[in-house]
Amino acid sequence: MRKQIAAANWKMNCTYQQGEKLLDDILKADLKPALHHEVIFAVPFPYLIMAKSLVSDESSFNISAQNCHHKKSGAYTGEVAGEMLHSIGIKYCLVGHSERREYFQETSQQLAEKIDILLENHITPIFCCGEPLPVRESNNQNTHVEAQIKESLFHLSADTMLNIVIAYEPIWAIGTGKTASTAQAQEMHAHIRSVLTAKYGSEVAEQISILYGGSVKPSNAVEIFGSKDVDGGLVGGASLVAADFIDIIKALK
Repeated sequence: MRKQIAAANWKMNCTYQQGEKLLDDILKADLKPALHHEVIFAVPFPYLIMAKSLVSDESSFNISAQNCHHKKSGAYTGEVAGEMLHSIGIKYCLVGHSERREYFQETSQQLAEKIDILLENHITPIFCCGEPLPVRESNNQNTHVEAQIKESLFHLSADTMLNIVIAYEPIWAIGTGKTASTAQAQEMHAHIRSVLTAKYGSEVAEQISILYGGSVKPSNAVEIFGSKDVDGGLVGGASLVAADFIDIIKALK
């Protein structure tokens, strides 16, 4: 079975003390993830070392950065390089989250550069893709997401592609009052896998974990994760509540 992942994206939330308690509360639940399960916490930069230390004894738990710069090093005040993340033992990094694309105008070319830098530093990119409301309303979501994947990932070889995790975000259904159905989630995940199959073949495509990032919560996690091509979730708000995220971890298939 493909790796099934519950990834928490804290975004710009929690003080150091709150983050420490949140992690501690989740670890106290004494979860026993299956061998094909992984739990990832994407925490703000100041908390990476603390978080890594707290989960160091948990083989199924890992820490992710929320971003990195697209250049290796240089005069980029306030930015964080992939090599810096590698030097403190970080194994994952989000790339191209919808908020980074929208608020910071990150381009597909920049994201491709980030992917390369992370892979050079033995960090697994969690590549985010997804369509906004106007694209969904015009029924162009498949073309939009396919372009995002091709522009940022298709320069990779098949062997290298196996080191990528993809997270699909239906941006139109996050904070808008609109709801993406489980069927819509599965439909897009299946399309993403078909795009990967066309480029790399089914043997590669069937090994790549594709996470769902559309307001996953305890009440819908089992149903969503049960879909054939959904391999877990990239969880925002619900990951900030220990009890909720614990239930989401338990919902992994």
